[in-house]
Amino acid sequence: MDPGHPPAGADPAGDPAPGECCCQDMLGFLPTLQALWSTRQPQQFKEEAWRGFAALDDPRAALLDLLEGRRAWRRKGSSLEAWLTRELERWLQAHPPPGPAQGSPGLGPLQARAATLLAESPLSLVEPLVSIFQLQDADRGSLLAHVHQLHQEGKFKEAVMLGTKLRLQPELDVEMMSAPLLLQDQLGLVERYVDGFPGLQWRLLTLMDSWCRPGFDISVVARRYPQATPLTLEKLRPRALTRQVLRLQKRFGLDPASCPHAVGQQRLAALRYLCYKRFVEGSLSQEDWADFVRGLVGSSEWLQGRLLRLLTSRNDAATVARCALDLSLPEEWLPATVATELCRLRLQGRTAKAPLEDTAGRHYQLPIAREDVRVLASWEELARHEAELLQPGQVVGLDLEWRPSFGAWDRPPASLMQVAVEGRVFLLDLLTLTQPVDGQATRALSGLVSRLLSDPSITKLGYGMAGDLKRLAASCPALALAPEQLQGGLDLLPVHGQIREADVPAPGVDQAQGPRGLSLLVQQVLGKPLDKSQQLSNWNRRPLAEGQLLYAAADAYCLLEVYWALCREPTRCHLVGDLARSPRPGHCERPGAPEPPAPPQQVPAAAVEGAVPEIPARAFRVVCDNMLQGLARSLRLLGADVLALGNSEDHRRAAEVARQEGRIILTSGLPYHTLRSQVGAGRCLWVDCSLKAPQQAKAVLRHFNVRVTHADVFSRCQACNCDQYLKVSRDLMTQLVGLSGQGDPSSAGDKAQSEDTQEPGSAPGETPGLTYDPPCRWLEAAELRARDPATLGNGTRLQLAGVPAGVLRRPGLRHFFCCSGCGKVFWEGSHLGRVASQFHDVLAGPPGSQEPGPAPSPS
Repeated sequence: MDPGHPPAGADPAGDPAPGECCCQDMLGFLPTLQALWSTRQPQQFKEEAWRGFAALDDPRAALLDLLEGRRAWRRKGSSLEAWLTRELERWLQAHPPPGPAQGSPGLGPLQARAATLLAESPLSLVEPLVSIFQLQDADRGSLLAHVHQLHQEGKFKEAVMLGTKLRLQPELDVEMMSAPLLLQDQLGLVERYVDGFPGLQWRLLTLMDSWCRPGFDISVVARRYPQATPLTLEKLRPRALTRQVLRLQKRFGLDPASCPHAVGQQRLAALRYLCYKRFVEGSLSQEDWADFVRGLVGSSEWLQGRLLRLLTSRNDAATVARCALDLSLPEEWLPATVATELCRLRLQGRTAKAPLEDTAGRHYQLPIAREDVRVLASWEELARHEAELLQPGQVVGLDLEWRPSFGAWDRPPASLMQVAVEGRVFLLDLLTLTQPVDGQATRALSGLVSRLLSDPSITKLGYGMAGDLKRLAASCPALALAPEQLQGGLDLLPVHGQIREADVPAPGVDQAQGPRGLSLLVQQVLGKPLDKSQQLSNWNRRPLAEGQLLYAAADAYCLLEVYWALCREPTRCHLVGDLARSPRPGHCERPGAPEPPAPPQQVPAAAVEGAVPEIPARAFRVVCDNMLQGLARSLRLLGADVLALGNSEDHRRAAEVARQEGRIILTSGLPYHTLRSQVGAGRCLWVDCSLKAPQQAKAVLRHFNVRVTHADVFSRCQACNCDQYLKVSRDLMTQLVGLSGQGDPSSAGDKAQSEDTQEPGSAPGETPGLTYDPPCRWLEAAELRARDPATLGNGTRLQLAGVPAGVLRRPGLRHFFCCSGCGKVFWEGSHLGRVASQFHDVLAGPPGSQEPGPAPSPS
């Protein structure tokens, strides 16, 4: 309908036809609004609309007449009618609504008409219509009918959102409403749907848990909702779904008994992990293994059967028999050979134990006598050693131990706190000292620990101190402020990150299977790793075993030895400056004290070795395993040619791509050995997953001696790896955004700053010498499809939704860039400067010193 003309049936002489006076009145100011809408003048649009609303007898009825007579607003995207609806919502919030009041007979017909429109409304108009016509209080029957209609039409998301806005959840079937959305990976929307309804939360949890039961086929559910068209069912497989069910169980505060299948799947995963640690790594004693397994399996026959399958797969009758005896597994389930071995063990009257291997020569050894390791389990013992623990000016090593949870969602409280001083280690028995909560021992513990943490003259060493202090605070209410109390702390974890970035080798380390974390740092600095065989032992057992006491003492004392070694020879690990004077969390400098040196800087390994030939960034071609997608984006940002496996792709696909396209494999974890054996020497690199993506990128670039210039930054699209860009004039981009309906006249303020992370350039005057102007040709309007102007000739659709209205009005912005591969739109902003600053230590030459290489022209 032409917005400037009255509808059919109106009297052109001036008197409206019966029943259309309101619509005729609204049409009186629509031409003015249409003009303001087309020129994107939000303030004038609002003022004119509000004047028009005030002149109407009943603007709500007028809005209904307008919406019922037009169709443009029913499509996704922006429209005059949609903006008018939102402005009326705002106007009604600021003014008492004229027309029928809530509960009056005149409002019911308006609500019925509005409810009919809801079935055709885009999601963005649901909330305004509900607010304008107070539909949350309308007749429930008609509203439920509209929700069911949307559901039957396959508009599952719209049905759930409408039901949520109208608070209809108790009257709708949870499985019917949520199952299609779960198939479409819309769990977040389903969570919001059941928020505030404990009964519905329980029913949702039991539904999802039923999908976790052994042998369940999720494709059966998918066939019941053919309109849901799930892209992938990977996230609904038992392993992935179990994690979501347990997360919801904790979030909703429901009894674990409401999701028995998910709990069973979680325990089965823990059993697999324990069997790996015991029988493959050998890092768990038989006693600890049996203790943990007994707690996981309980009386569940299903878990007992799965455990027996895990054990018998090893084809070691003696080991299986020993485990069956320790765990009291049903003898009738055992294979004949295992049953025979079990009878032999019973006749012996004891379990045959394999001799323990002496590994003392291969691991870090505690350099103090056993009598210098003290267990403190009472307030008297704390008081006796208080002066030694709180001696001003000393350096102490701090660590915590707790009972492993093996994937459970709960966080076990800390069981032991280790405090190492020169020549001695104190083991604070937290389980004993914190009971009772208001006892004398608890008060003595909290007072001592608080004074230790808050004394800035005492240097506190840790490895991942923030996590340890949070767990300590959660374990003892009296120490709830422990993270905030820390003064004079030095966390060796970020120091270790600097060492790993410099690619400092550890003697005899196989990175894929060698030591990790603190153990790796100890090996890199002191020559031997920590013995982690007691790491997964039961730290709640009392009394602690001798091996546990020595392990706990070594974990804390090694921090002191690493610190002393790095202070003596910082350059050996490529650290610059005095580590003893490095910035510390919570450390307050005294007035007039000299400013500490900058944090340790890394030295490129390639520069030290001098033997690796230099590779230009754009010639560096790699394939990243699906665990390293963040690294892939960082390398693309610096110009490297990077392919990344999808989440559902098998790791072996990386080897196929590497062989076919001559790429280097970047991987992490267990797949490293498999992939390395399938490609040539030096064509597969293990990447440290404990580093953040930018740190990983720097380590990779140094390892392969890749030269990155300022001209390489943003020479490739981070999203799709394409290196073919098109330059788009500002006028053409403004026209395309307007035609796509993405513009928003009421939000014309500069919203560009919120989108700054998408910008490849630098704001004027922010980073002198840096500009973004890659060699590429201009996009001509003739290259766009006539029927769909936002689509390139090759079928790529421009991602115009990511262009805020404020960017189009930014002073000095001359043009945009778009990726011809995926349609992502870029513009000059501050991001280039931030990237150049973040990667300054791997960028070659000053800005502008390197001429950009030729870029392929888009096809």
